[in-house]
Amino acid sequence: MTQAKNGDTVRINYTGRLADGTQFDASGGEPLQFTLGEGQVIPGLETHVEGMEVGAKSTVTVPAEAAYGPHRPEAVMTIDRARVPDNINVDIGTRLQARTRAGRPMPVTVVGVDDASIKLDGNHPLAGKDLVFDVELVEIVQAA
Repeated sequence: MTQAKNGDTVRINYTGRLADGTQFDASGGEPLQFTLGEGQVIPGLETHVEGMEVGAKSTVTVPAEAAYGPHRPEAVMTIDRARVPDNINVDIGTRLQARTRAGRPMPVTVVGVDDASIKLDGNHPLAGKDLVFDVELVEIVQAA
């Protein structure tokens, strides 16, 4: 059987869980399509799919370093509440878009709020977490 290799465009079904079993994502009814070696999915998942045969199913634990990286404390910031317009929802867990000093958009999550300030986390929500994936290689759409 043919194995998936670098440069192949593949389709997978997957379910992603945290170590405690909480599901955070799944391919649902439509398989995820990506090209191996192009960085379109997290490195640990891409590495796992490479070498799989069509129809193969497996489970892999991807360490945080090969997923969304470590949680970086320097990406957590506190700003004055007055800097955020009153019509913007700042409940804990709300995803917002801030701008870096260079003006680039940066997604942030509200992780704390009081009358005077808002604490924002610029880390990816899955940063610092090991991820478990159940994977099925459905198809090699285009071989390299």
